[in-house]
Amino acid sequence: MTISQSTLDARQALPVGPARFTVRAAVWPAGVVAAFAWGLFGAVTWRWPNKAAGFSDWAYTEELGLAVLSVAAALLLLALTDTYVGRAGSLQRARATLHTTGPWLIALPVVLAAWEILTAKTAILPTPFFAPPQALIEVYLDDWQRLGDSALNTLKLLGLGVAYGGAAGFLIGVSIGWSRRIGYWVHPVLRVLGPLPSTALLPLTFYFFPSSYSAAVFLVALATAFPVAVLTWSGVASVNKSYYDVARTMGASGWFLVLRVAIPAALPQVFVGLFMGLGASFSVLVTAEMMGVKSGLGWYLTWAQGWASYVNMYAALIVMALLFSSVITLLFAVRDRALSWQKGTVKW
Repeated sequence: MTISQSTLDARQALPVGPARFTVRAAVWPAGVVAAFAWGLFGAVTWRWPNKAAGFSDWAYTEELGLAVLSVAAALLLLALTDTYVGRAGSLQRARATLHTTGPWLIALPVVLAAWEILTAKTAILPTPFFAPPQALIEVYLDDWQRLGDSALNTLKLLGLGVAYGGAAGFLIGVSIGWSRRIGYWVHPVLRVLGPLPSTALLPLTFYFFPSSYSAAVFLVALATAFPVAVLTWSGVASVNKSYYDVARTMGASGWFLVLRVAIPAALPQVFVGLFMGLGASFSVLVTAEMMGVKSGLGWYLTWAQGWASYVNMYAALIVMALLFSSVITLLFAVRDRALSWQKGTVKW
């Protein structure tokens, strides 16, 4: 039997080694495990009877179990059709994100199932200090208006305080970093009063400000201004002097050097200061709201604790965590847009 020359050429063109037999996996293994974990959590929630604790049983138990089982079925479908989903160009990014979160999709139902068992099913964690996941659903459905108003008021108070504090800290930092004369007078004051906790000034702010709301805005602004001022000052002071020399040889004025050389070069440090200022403002915000503000998540926490409604307190804490995390994410998005010219050189 003879083999034609074209057949020999075709065989030689084939890749040699493992690459010839590479086949994409038809199933997403982590997705299958995640689907099993979510299904187990749903079955435990739905079929395991609750242990009555105190005055009532837990509502929305069956609804939560069926919803979790639906999530498990959707994950299983995605895991079994992973290859076909990956072929769709518009879904490739969503598929990559889903694969990245695979370990979390496994860990989350395990934690939730343990939470469910320790509270609703066995009552090892006593009421009213601990409650199962379905109790949070009841809070969000029954008290969504008060909780939503509190979240909006907290966001408004945070926005005002961070805006005032960020602007003041930025101007102070630029002034200190650019002018030695201003730095001579302001820098010692900043070093002495800056590290002082903002909450230590609560009695004074409630005396000097006309309302508790304005006092809370001032405290949030004060907590934000110090790190922004320090990092902005550091950024302006560390600008390479050759940048100024080049700009001066081209006829740049003093204002041009500040606005177009010093500030753009210091922007990475400014955003670091804003990030640190936001972290400080969160704690001050909650404390200020607990002390006298009529609405807000801090006020909601105090109200829930006063009524021994710990389920409402946990629901508010979850909303607070999501809200603050979203604010940080928004700051990162603004930073990436403003500093797109240095992409790949600075990482947080």
